[in-house]
Order: sequence, then C-alpha cells, then structure tokens
Amino acid sequence: MSINVYAIATPFVIALALGEFIYCVAKRNGYYSFQDSIASVGTAVLNQCVNVAVALMVLPLFTLLGELSLWRIDSTSPWALLGLFLGVDFLFYWFHRFGHRTNIGWAAHSPHHSTEELNYAVALRASVTQRLFSFLFYWPLVVIGFSPEAVLAMVAFHLVLQFIPHTRVIPKLPRWIESWLNTPSHHRVHHARNDVYIDKNYAGFLIIWDKMFGTYREETEECSYGVTTPPNTWDPTVINFQFWAKLCSDAVKTRSWWDKLRLWVMPTGWRPADLPARVETKWNQTGVEVKFQSTELPNIRGYLVFQMIASMPFMLLVSHHASPLAGWQKLMLSVFFWGMATAWGGMMESKRWGLPLEMARVFAMGGAVTLWLVQANAPMSWRALTVGWLAVTLVWLSISRVSSRSASPVPGGASTS
Repeated sequence: MSINVYAIATPFVIALALGEFIYCVAKRNGYYSFQDSIASVGTAVLNQCVNVAVALMVLPLFTLLGELSLWRIDSTSPWALLGLFLGVDFLFYWFHRFGHRTNIGWAAHSPHHSTEELNYAVALRASVTQRLFSFLFYWPLVVIGFSPEAVLAMVAFHLVLQFIPHTRVIPKLPRWIESWLNTPSHHRVHHARNDVYIDKNYAGFLIIWDKMFGTYREETEECSYGVTTPPNTWDPTVINFQFWAKLCSDAVKTRSWWDKLRLWVMPTGWRPADLPARVETKWNQTGVEVKFQSTELPNIRGYLVFQMIASMPFMLLVSHHASPLAGWQKLMLSVFFWGMATAWGGMMESKRWGLPLEMARVFAMGGAVTLWLVQANAPMSWRALTVGWLAVTLVWLSISRVSSRSASPVPGGASTS
C-alpha cells in the first residue's frame, strides 16, 4: 500500500476548489477573497512539500516500531482497512484536540485557522510544522500490527477527505446525516471564532467522537471565521511561526526553569506568572466585521493568478513519486517555494522588497529547475515548459516593475514598509 496519496489526490482537490470558486463567482456571494486565496495557495504548495518530506522521515520510525509488533494485520482485507480508517479517525480527533488545547499544539495548528474566510482555498492552508505532530500521533496503529506504509497512506487519504467539509456552499444536510458525519455545517463551527463555537467539533470524518467526549456544538448562529488575534499579514513566515515565536520568547524571559519546561504543554494561552499580560489586538465580536485587507502593487493580480497556476506542476516535481529530481533538489525547490509565497505576500502588501524578491526567486528557480531537468534527461516538453514559464514571467515582471514605479498602489490598508 505504498502509494503517494497526495500526488494522486491533487487533481481531485484542484478540480473541487476550482468548481467551488466558479460557483461563488457566478453567485457573487463573496466567499472568496483574492488576497486571502493567493496566500492560502502559496502556503498549500509549501505544505505539500512538507507532507512528503515528513512522511519519508517518519517511515523509518514506523518501520522500527512495526518490528516490535507481536502480529501482522493484513492491510489488503476490507475489514482491516475499515478498522484502520476508524483508528486513524479516532486518533485524529485527539491529535486535533491536542492542537487546540495545548500551547505547542496550537503553535503547530493555528496557521490553518489564521484566515478570515472559509472555502476550499482555506482548506489548503495548513501549517508546515503541524504534519510532524500529526504523524507521530498514529504510532499505536503500527504497534498493533498495521504496516507503516498502510498507516501513512490511510492518514493521507483521511487528510484528503477532510478537504470536503471546508465550505460555506453546502448547507445543513438531513439530520440523520448530520448526526454521525462531520458535515460542512459542523466544520464551519470549528473554524468560527464566535465565543459559543471556540474549541468545538474536532472530528475528522465522524462527528460522533465530539458527541462522546463533550466537544460537540451545532451551528446555530452565523459564523465569523479566523482566530481571535488575527495575524493581519500575508507573510507565510509570520503566519506559520508567530505563535512559536511567542512561546520561545516566554521560555527565554521567564526566570522559572520549571515554567520554561512546562510552558509548551500547558493549556493554550497559559503564560508564566512572572511575565506581564500580553497586550494584543483582538477581534471585535461586536459591530460590523472588518477583515484584513492590504494595499497591493498595481496591476499585480493577473501575474499572481498566472504564478498560482504555474506553481502546481512545479509542486509535483517535489511531491510526485515519478519526479526526476533528487532529494536535495526537492529540498532546494521547496526553499524556492518559500521565497515564492513570501514574495507574493510582500507584493500584496506593497512591500519594497516584494518585487525584487520575486525576480530573484524566478531567476534562481527557473535556472535551477531547467538545469536539473537537463541533467536528469527529463522529457523535452518539461524543459520547454520551464523555459517558457521563465520567459513569460520575466517579461511580465519587467512590465510590473515599470508599472509599479509610475502608478500608486491599489488602496487596501497596508503600509509600504
């Protein structure tokens, strides 16, 4: 069962997200924000790279644990697969609850909740540090006899299924379905920051776990999405590591060695007693909701859409099992992706370094990938597409550079620092 579920599911995920986007545009329901969607897709590309890397790192550990198992379960049996799926779903509930109820768990999980929208682009915005915690929660399944390859594949399949409830388009379903399935209605509650919805509905596939363990809440009032202290930026580094930075700062500043150690596993928001209360700009639940928007470079949207689409085949060079790239080349390409997502955020916030960073990223990534494909004797069509992308991008960036010097940024609210 050693299959790359992420690579196989990618076309399905893209098709579903594109279908929802087209529907929302046609209905003009405002469920998609351009800037938020671009930031989410940029993060998704990074996360796909991390998923594959973490799976490769965890596989040896799971293999070692599997050798300690007293028996082997036939992972090809339908009943065994059902049992494995239920086991993954049950352990996911506790992993997800851990991600909300402990400081270190929230540091890893909070980037997924940082957006103030809920749609299929948001479903793709996952933390780059969360996946390691996720895989480490599933080791009991290996110990009881499931093969490591089967567990990792089922975890990936389970993750793909969780993409489906991230939508506002699907209304409440018939009550007999809502009673056992984690539906879009239940997951809207989970992503909401309303006081009555905080820390509810952790389920992955079956909502019964929340009902059993007291964390269930029905959708009864309109949801406001996001976290109570929004990051107010599109920078992937800030989004992914802002809470980690706060925990590290507290661990350094507290004088208590006991607090330095226990800080990480204490309930979310707990701080050492010798540190002052943290002053943060919180979401205001009263009045008209104002979501974060930024001042973007002029005429940049077409370019960002083009790059968003073009990033997908490059992502497959990292995540697909048939990629001709070596391990270190996939790692370097992932670094380029980080620069890509950072540059996109900078351009959407009119940062002075945004456009130069994107130009440097394009030169480095385009040249490196072309060289690697030549060295790997990859099909000529792959090399031609890469060179074509590089040429179109450089021309477009040159035009954008001239345009940005002669026009004012599009109003939206961010500074040009």
